[in-house]
Amino acid sequence: MSEAGVSIPEKVRALMPELVSDLGRLVRIPSIASLDEVPAPVLEAHDLVVELLRGAGVDEVETLSLPDTAPVVVGSIPAPEGAPTVLLYAHYDVVPAGDESLWSSPPFEPTERDGAVFGRGSSDCKANVIAHVGALRAWGGRPPVGIKILIEGQEEIGGGSLNAYPQSDPDAFRADAMLISDMGSVRPGVPTLTVALRGMAQVRVEVTTLAGAKHSGQYGGAAPDALIVILHALARLHDENGDVAVPGLLREAWTGATFDDEEFRALAEVEPGLPLFGTGDLGSRLWSGPAITVTGIDVPSVDDALNAVSPYARASLNVRVHPAQDPAEAQAAVMEYLRNLRPFGIELEVEAGAIGQGFATGTSGPAYTAVRAAMETAWGTPAVNAATGGSIPLVAALHEAVPEAEIMLLGASDGYSNIHAPDERVLLDELEKSIVAEAEFFRLFAGR
Repeated sequence: MSEAGVSIPEKVRALMPELVSDLGRLVRIPSIASLDEVPAPVLEAHDLVVELLRGAGVDEVETLSLPDTAPVVVGSIPAPEGAPTVLLYAHYDVVPAGDESLWSSPPFEPTERDGAVFGRGSSDCKANVIAHVGALRAWGGRPPVGIKILIEGQEEIGGGSLNAYPQSDPDAFRADAMLISDMGSVRPGVPTLTVALRGMAQVRVEVTTLAGAKHSGQYGGAAPDALIVILHALARLHDENGDVAVPGLLREAWTGATFDDEEFRALAEVEPGLPLFGTGDLGSRLWSGPAITVTGIDVPSVDDALNAVSPYARASLNVRVHPAQDPAEAQAAVMEYLRNLRPFGIELEVEAGAIGQGFATGTSGPAYTAVRAAMETAWGTPAVNAATGGSIPLVAALHEAVPEAEIMLLGASDGYSNIHAPDERVLLDELEKSIVAEAEFFRLFAGR
C-alpha cells in the first residue's frame, strides 16, 4: 500500500490522466540532442523535467554541468533509517523526427489513439521519465527507499562528458540498486528485464591503388580497381551463411526470451521471400554474438558515374560484440583479419575508431528478486530476461564506479514502439504497468 487503504495500482490508475498530460508536455518539446551548442528546446525539456521532479517530491534537484554536454538533472530523496537507496536513470533528449511525411500525426504534437501516445520521444525515453515521476507520486514523494536521480540530455549522441564522470565522483552515484529506464518489454504484455548489452567498436578500412582515376577502356582489366579491392575484403567478413567469419569474436547461445523468426521479420521489415543472415538461434545473432555492419562506403554515384577505374575506396564498419568481450579485443581481431586478407595481394589500411563497453549483469541479488516480484504484480505474469544489441556506455561507467550496485535495465517501451522511426509510440497500458512495477519495487526492496 502506498497510502493507508489505497493500493499502489489504484493510486497509479488515479494518477494516469495527469501523467499522460505531463508526457504530452514533454513530447511537445523537440529536444533533439546536438553536439554543437545546447539547443533551446533541450534546455526547455531540462527545465520541465526539473519541474516535474520537484512536483513529485524531489526537493533536492540540481543541474550537473559538464563540458560539452547537455545539462544533467540530478537529485535525491534521503533514505529512511536503514533503507536502501535506488538510483533512477532516464534521458530527456530525442533523435530527429526524420521524414515527417511518413508520420501519421506531427512528430512533436503528442497524439493519443488506439491506447497509445504517438510522438517522437514518447517511448524513447520520455515515457520513462514520466514512469519515475509517477512512481514517486504514488508514494506522495516519500518512498520507503532513498532515491538518487540521474536524467541526461545527450544520450542519443553518446552522452558527452557524463560517461567519464561517475568514476571521478563515485559517491554521487552510490546506490544499492539502479533502475536504468531506457529499455522495455520484448513485446506488449511480457514484462522484460534486459540483462545484457552488446559492446561496440568502429573500424575504418581504406585502400589507394592509383594516383588518380583512369579510363576503364584503356586501363580496366589490369589496373587495380580500389573499389573492387574493398568489396572483396568486405565480402569476406561473413561466410556463405551470413555468419561473421572473423575469428576471435565471442558467440554463445542465448537462453532468455527473444523474438521468433517471423516476428523479427515483421519488426525489421524484411522484404518478402528474403532469408535472414546467419545460423543458430536468433538471440545469439542479435545479442550474445558478434555482428559486423557496413555503415558507410565511399563509391561513385551511379547517376554521375564515369567509365573509370577507381583509385581510392574506403568503408566504415560497426562491430557489435558479445556483452562479456572487451570491445578493444574484438576491434583488434577485426583489424588483424582485414590486414591479413590482402585482396589480389593488395594491403589494406585499417584504422581503429571509437569503442563502447558492453554489459552483462548477475540476476540473483535482492534487488532482482524484488523487481521480478514487482513486475509480476504489475503485469500479472512472470518477467523474462532479454538483451539488446545496442550499447549504453553510461551503464558500464556506472558499474565501474559503483560495482556493488545491482543494475536493472527496464522501461515502458516495447518491441513494437518504433523508436527512432516514424510513428513512435508508447502504449499507455505498458506505461501504467511500468509505473506500478517501479513503485512496488520501492516497497519490496525496502522490505515493507
